[in-house]
Amino acid sequence: MMPATSPALAGAHALAPGIPTDYIWRFTLDQYHEMIRKGILTDDDPVELLEGWLVTKMPKNPPHRLVNRRLRNSVERRVPKGWHINIQEPIALQTSEPEPGLSAIRGEPDDYADRNPSAGDVGMTAEVSDTTLARDRSLKKRVYARARVPVYWIVNLINRTVEAYTQPSGPADEPDYAQRHVFGVGDMVPLVLDGQELDTLPVAELLA
Repeated sequence: MMPATSPALAGAHALAPGIPTDYIWRFTLDQYHEMIRKGILTDDDPVELLEGWLVTKMPKNPPHRLVNRRLRNSVERRVPKGWHINIQEPIALQTSEPEPGLSAIRGEPDDYADRNPSAGDVGMTAEVSDTTLARDRSLKKRVYARARVPVYWIVNLINRTVEAYTQPSGPADEPDYAQRHVFGVGDMVPLVLDGQELDTLPVAELLA
């Protein structure tokens, strides 16, 4: 398989956390899918494609798993008909295929029998974060902002907060979200899909 780009040695200042400062190859989404189809990458390989890089997914400790379950339960019972919740399932973006801790996807699961959801299908994503906090605030946030994912949450286990990011820039030199709000354990975080606030979710429901 030919690489997506010529190798380039980038400075450490230009690299997101987890990307080595050495000669490495970037892959297209099609090449990534081809590696999966051919069994080069399997479900046992803890990687996801972020901005063309194969990035290692970190193991999940018991608090992480518990909060991810609470997050799913809390969000799933609040989303209306016409949406469903995925947990750690891929979404296909232009140069990335992240597997967010949670994503709210338009339609029914059967609508995606032959493809992964793409950017226009995604109402929100959320990452439960402890050891990956730096990556989730930088590389992951940039990936979602570039794809115009409308809402991105970081459920921050270290600071016991929910960071809610809205108003994505879309493609840009440095993609980002224009708005960031931090909600503590005593706060209510709004659940917004399609620009409509559906409900508010007690942060304590996730982190208590």
